[in-house]
Amino acid sequence: MKVNKFFLCSLWLIFISSFLYAQNDETSRRATIQFGTETEIAALIQTLRTENIDYLDDELVALIDNTRNQRILIGVFGFFGDREKTGLETRALRAITERDEETNETVQSAVDYLGRIKSAAAVPILIELLDTEERRFLNNGFRALGRAGSATPELADEAAEFLINYYENRDPGTENQREVIIAIGAAGSVKGVPLLIDIVTSTDERIPLRIAALDSLAKIGDPQGMEAILSCIGTNDPNVRAAAVAALGPFSGDEVDKAILDAFRDSYYRTRIAAAQASRERKLVSAVPYLQYRAENDDVPNVREESIRALGAIANAEALAILDTLFSGRRNSDRVRLLSAEMLMKHNANDNVGKLIIEMEEARTRNQTALYNGFLRVLGESVVTAASDEYEAITRRLITGTVIEKLFALDMIANNRLRALSVEVIELAKDRNESIARRARRTAEALGLEIPE
Repeated sequence: MKVNKFFLCSLWLIFISSFLYAQNDETSRRATIQFGTETEIAALIQTLRTENIDYLDDELVALIDNTRNQRILIGVFGFFGDREKTGLETRALRAITERDEETNETVQSAVDYLGRIKSAAAVPILIELLDTEERRFLNNGFRALGRAGSATPELADEAAEFLINYYENRDPGTENQREVIIAIGAAGSVKGVPLLIDIVTSTDERIPLRIAALDSLAKIGDPQGMEAILSCIGTNDPNVRAAAVAALGPFSGDEVDKAILDAFRDSYYRTRIAAAQASRERKLVSAVPYLQYRAENDDVPNVREESIRALGAIANAEALAILDTLFSGRRNSDRVRLLSAEMLMKHNANDNVGKLIIEMEEARTRNQTALYNGFLRVLGESVVTAASDEYEAITRRLITGTVIEKLFALDMIANNRLRALSVEVIELAKDRNESIARRARRTAEALGLEIPE
């Protein structure tokens, strides 16, 4: 009896400490932002990235308004920029206009941030910055101007005209020519098309510039650029051929379809990848037999995988039957089976969840750990609108299993709102493993559950 009491007491202490940790975690993080060193704040930002948390954004905005600490500014600009989150525009613009008082790295990170959020207000400031021809800011400045210019058609034209003039009449430097071409495409203005066509069709031009121009023509998507792209498909350089096929995605017509299908026969694997990606983007039904052959026979794994993704995007009866065969074939590679399962579940989870559970359990029985965990991931990410008793039963088994099984079971509960497992979720919210406890708390929040003290 004494042993039982000791055990219960220990368990209660673990529950209490887990709860207190969760309560104090947010307070501790806010204190770090207020009083922490640059190293501590950088570590916190990395944690926030990993956990994909945004509840401290307001505190981070207030923090950088009152600091010139390079490491803090770069960290916060990067954290917001990666999520394309607004809120730092005033500080970023100030970093550019007062750049003599900031480090080069701070200014560059501010420029990148304004480009990532497509800040319309930044366009004139970025043009002014590039007009100074300060080499230290050209690379980031060109890239950001293209992105920011895409905010409105008028700004796109303004940005494109500036970039074209810079490329033709000023000296961006050999190292920055490609960035200017990419920026013209990012702006999306048809004003850039004539210059891009000239670059694409010039056999004397450097290969990286021709490839960048092809990509930019695809981003703009104007019909004027289609003939120039098609003219590159028969070129001798394999990288230009691959880029030309990849650039056909936004365009239509029999000539385009034929070029994509012909590209499946190219001996250069990147061209075959581009053909699969273009087929996926266009949902090209006539490509299904080619995609099947590549998915089953290509000697390059990336070609097989892109072909499977394209079949999943096309998703007609023929494509789905091929995916089912690839998924069910136990002699196929793990990657082929997992990707095929993912495509099937995205298209129709209700009809395929039973087969997925059978194959997952078969992998577990055979100790195929990588395949089993992969099927777990697919199951955890899926939304089954008609959850069956079988689905609830497998979730119950997983929720009492290994750490990885518990984590995916919590995803299944959250994605499919399995309130019948509310008690298990609440218990796991107090788990000593913080990853499990954190996931369980998020699941409880998604289900509207309160975690008692």
